[in-house]
Amino acid sequence: MMSEWCPVAKVYDPLRAGSIDGTDVEPHDKAVWRAMLARYKPNKGVTGDPHLTLFVARLNPQTSEEKLQEVFSKFGDIRRVRLVRDIITGYSKCYAFIEYKEERSVNRAWRDANKLVVDQYELFVDFEQERTLQGWIPRRLGGGQGGKKESGQLRFGGRDRPFRKPINLTSMMAPSRSADRWEGTSMREERQRDHEQDREHGRWRERKNDWERGNDWNERGHYKEKRDSKRHRERSRERDSNRDDKRRRDLHTDRE
Repeated sequence: MMSEWCPVAKVYDPLRAGSIDGTDVEPHDKAVWRAMLARYKPNKGVTGDPHLTLFVARLNPQTSEEKLQEVFSKFGDIRRVRLVRDIITGYSKCYAFIEYKEERSVNRAWRDANKLVVDQYELFVDFEQERTLQGWIPRRLGGGQGGKKESGQLRFGGRDRPFRKPINLTSMMAPSRSADRWEGTSMREERQRDHEQDREHGRWRERKNDWERGNDWNERGHYKEKRDSKRHRERSRERDSNRDDKRRRDLHTDRE
């Protein structure tokens, strides 16, 4: 229903998340299938209040917890900063979670910190989704939100890529009688121009076909003339050769 449309997903549905307007009825890539079949449960080891936690992504690999603390403490008192790192290498995975002490601080950081440049990298900031959005599937299982065009796996319904409003095809395909009766003159003129262009195109095709047929006949005549001229040259050579042979015989007879 168009009246229920919302640019941000209230419940996470992998099929809808894979559609730019949330209207797909079939998955368009294998990752969507994987997300639909996934049975994901939020990490129970994660602590803190999810409604006071921000998700911060697109970090510089060199950005540290101290740097995040310095930048985000401008918006309010921070309770905890968790920079996600690889468990083997210890390198940053370029995203973090920041928990504030007050709701107003979270809202202020969500509003002002998005697209903030830190260590030459533009940040993406949103509310935590894992524990607050029902049905959440992470990116590694084919879900998530946002993404790059190069990946071919964009996910919609979030702050980065909200849903676009669907086109109401029903109203476009079934206009009322009054609208059809009082169709504007501009539409009729446009249709008339289209018909004229079609007729002109038909005449052009006929002229083109006539030209091709005529050109074909010309080529046939050209090849016929070449064949005739070749035969004429061969006959001329034959006559000249016979004439020379006759002269030689006559000369030989005279000498005898």
